[in-house]
Amino acid sequence: MTAPSWDLSIAFQSLDDPKLTNTITSIEERILHFAANKINVNVDGLQQAIIEKESISVQLATVGSYGNCIASVDALNSQAKALVNQVTKLASDLSQAFSPYLDAIVNVPTECFEQVLSLNDELEAQRFLLEEERKLVATRLSVKEEQLLSAMSVDGKNAWGRLYDNITGSMKVTLQLPNGTEEIIGLSQAASILYGSDTLRREPAWRAIQLAMKQNQESFSAILNALAGWRLTEYQKRSAANKLHFLEPSLHGSRIEQQTLDSMISVAKKNRAVGQKAGRLMAKMFGTEQLTPWDQQASMPPLVGEASNYSFDEAIEIIKDAFAGVSQDMTDFVDLMVKNGWIDAAPQETKRLGAYCTKFADTRTPLVFMTWGNSMSDVLTLAHELGHAFHNWVMRDMPLCKTKYPMTLAETASIFAENVVRDALLAKAKTKEDKIEMLWEELSSALALTINIPVRYEFEKAFYEQRSTKELGPTQLSDLMSQTWSEWYGNAMSEPDPMFWASKLHFSIPEVSFYNYPYLFGYLFSIGVYAQREAKGESFYQDYVSLLRDTGSMRAEEVVQKHLQMDLTKEDFWQQSLDRVSQQIDEFERLVS
Repeated sequence: MTAPSWDLSIAFQSLDDPKLTNTITSIEERILHFAANKINVNVDGLQQAIIEKESISVQLATVGSYGNCIASVDALNSQAKALVNQVTKLASDLSQAFSPYLDAIVNVPTECFEQVLSLNDELEAQRFLLEEERKLVATRLSVKEEQLLSAMSVDGKNAWGRLYDNITGSMKVTLQLPNGTEEIIGLSQAASILYGSDTLRREPAWRAIQLAMKQNQESFSAILNALAGWRLTEYQKRSAANKLHFLEPSLHGSRIEQQTLDSMISVAKKNRAVGQKAGRLMAKMFGTEQLTPWDQQASMPPLVGEASNYSFDEAIEIIKDAFAGVSQDMTDFVDLMVKNGWIDAAPQETKRLGAYCTKFADTRTPLVFMTWGNSMSDVLTLAHELGHAFHNWVMRDMPLCKTKYPMTLAETASIFAENVVRDALLAKAKTKEDKIEMLWEELSSALALTINIPVRYEFEKAFYEQRSTKELGPTQLSDLMSQTWSEWYGNAMSEPDPMFWASKLHFSIPEVSFYNYPYLFGYLFSIGVYAQREAKGESFYQDYVSLLRDTGSMRAEEVVQKHLQMDLTKEDFWQQSLDRVSQQIDEFERLVS
């Protein structure tokens, strides 16, 4: 295996690099100076504050990404964790220093607001984000209260997320193997087994994770209850003018309307049979009537011989070849990521769970994190994260504030990249067996995104509804997860995953709630975008890049109206994408029958 580790030297040489120390010192001094200045909320004062805050934010984001990258690879690195904590504190300090200016910006008359932005292009670039802030004026607290809330969150709300990362990053699990032996490995390594073709270790890995989660369930339930309790209390305090529903901050952050979310979930629920059918067909390939929780993310069992395994190098070649079908620019970008060491995929015991893409804000360098496990699922995960990275790359010449796209639109490029790779492999399939193997990935995605994602959304929604009056213990959380799981999976799954609320890190991310439905949004939206590839031909690539570049300065409904001429609030948009998913599942059924 040649899965690489990061080269982060484009930012800093190490955690002891004098450049890093000097950068942090500079940030601290600039924030202190910012906070010590006499508050000037006239036009000139607001303009200077916006420019200074943006400049400090770039430095701070770069340092934060560096610390988080190192902590992700080694969750036991105390120096990296301390840096992440320091950045969190500094971000809070910056937010407090800017709070009086932001309060003025959201409250000034439109004429004055226009004057503030009229000085230069740098300020005009801030228009969309500041207009979004002005929409929240009714739920803003006083400046002193906003500052207090920001200060308290460092060792309050955010600390719970750090606790989850620290626990899971240091956890070891014990696999009870069929031959009677035991194997002790890191949690992220056990999780990667669930995506592979190792039939002997897959169920033991799932059961080991279940046991490890149960052993820590009191801590994990405390984390969930504390995060939800914090948010609900904050929303209550912000409800002086109008009651703030717990979904509203998520909708605002996702830049979608409630009607859009309702339409999407409604269509998903009406089409549950599509994802369930995918699950039953997958079970058939494992020789069972119903799919098991440990098999739902696994590679397809081999039709003949041994299961297919893929080295990291092979995966890169597969992805490059597929991307070339869209544009050579995308292929060249993958080469750049590999050559510069901007991907970390090497398995390590102390690695955190999951996969993600981040960037260094100062150089706009995209970075990809995952744990390689040799499966086709890993190939597609790599393609997914490289899609995110490409999204960042095509926006690198834009003002940073215009590249801050929401999660809903963030998943566009990533899932588009998955579709490109799947379709390219499907087109090259020479035998029925090859086609079945590639369509398997379509089934796996359909099950994960049209069934598992709604499970997460409806579980979290029900949890917040109940959390408003009481805390939920581990047993109640497991029962709620099992109930929601059964409602969506139906008879496609042999048993629920009762500890999924603990093992899925998305529920314990402090910065954002409802870290789930954007994946379904991105999946169905990207299918709509992908459908235009054949129709537009050679003009598609430039149109696609234009769409990506708009994602940081438009609401989702506006992006879809401009580039697809469709209405996200109507069920028709979501249904057309699910119809395409259904066709792929039917084709798989035809081939295996």
